Amino acid sequence: MEWLTAPFEVTFVQRALWGGILVSAICAPAGTWVVLRGMAFLGDAMSHGLLPGVALAALLGGNPLVGAVASAAVMTAGVTALGRTPRLSQDTGIGLLFVGMLSLGVIIVSRSQSFAVDLTGFLFGDVLAVREQDLLLLGAALLVALAVSVLGHRAFLALAFDPRKAHTLGLRPPLAHAVLLGLLGMAIVASFHIVGTLLVLGLLIAPPAAALPWARGVRGVMVLAALLGTVATFGGLLLSWHLGTAAGATVSALAVSLFFLSHVASGLRHRRARPAAVPAPAPVD
Repeated sequence: MEWLTAPFEVTFVQRALWGGILVSAICAPAGTWVVLRGMAFLGDAMSHGLLPGVALAALLGGNPLVGAVASAAVMTAGVTALGRTPRLSQDTGIGLLFVGMLSLGVIIVSRSQSFAVDLTGFLFGDVLAVREQDLLLLGAALLVALAVSVLGHRAFLALAFDPRKAHTLGLRPPLAHAVLLGLLGMAIVASFHIVGTLLVLGLLIAPPAAALPWARGVRGVMVLAALLGTVATFGGLLLSWHLGTAAGATVSALAVSLFFLSHVASGLRHRRARPAAVPAPAPVD
């Protein structure tokens, strides 16, 4: 059993584990709505759209997290505004913002000759570098995510399944959509310095998608997604320690693997539960 517990006797691995658990809990509510509404491309665009703010903050000697928050706010406002343009599809607007923000980020990065290491950290994260203040920040973000999820649950639910009915019930779908985008942006900002923007979708989408065939109700999906994210964090850190692989990438890869295992197991369960076909009667001469 020493191989199972030895990595977590080290302080920085313990902090990484707690950081991953908190990130999993933050991503579970936002990721559930992303999966239910088919917004994976939006999540990807928002995660990469953080680059200009992070790059500018780093070049000016500021806090990259502040820059990430600013970029997330710009992306949220942009997606909300373009979504109200009747002649422009939402995917088109998201794609244009994605390319524009990413291009601006690369331009800012190109102005620095020593930004390669910081850019690598932005893209891939460093879960083993989580500090105590990061855990406090993640804890605060989790409280906000839970509050928004509870208060906005009814509006988010109606928006996901019947936007017209949400409007009829007076739930203000445009405002609910903007708040949901803010929740998604906060989850991405809280997660990017842990697993990086290229891997954040692993914890944002894979656990809710893996939980979907097994949970009853939206809240059940969120709870199970948080548990699966925790399993992926623990297993990823354990494998990374013994195999010498990148910790953040291993966590995300394991989360995606759990998704495929979940859907394979779900398919086998439905196949076994399917009643055997009744043989056709023999033809009568």
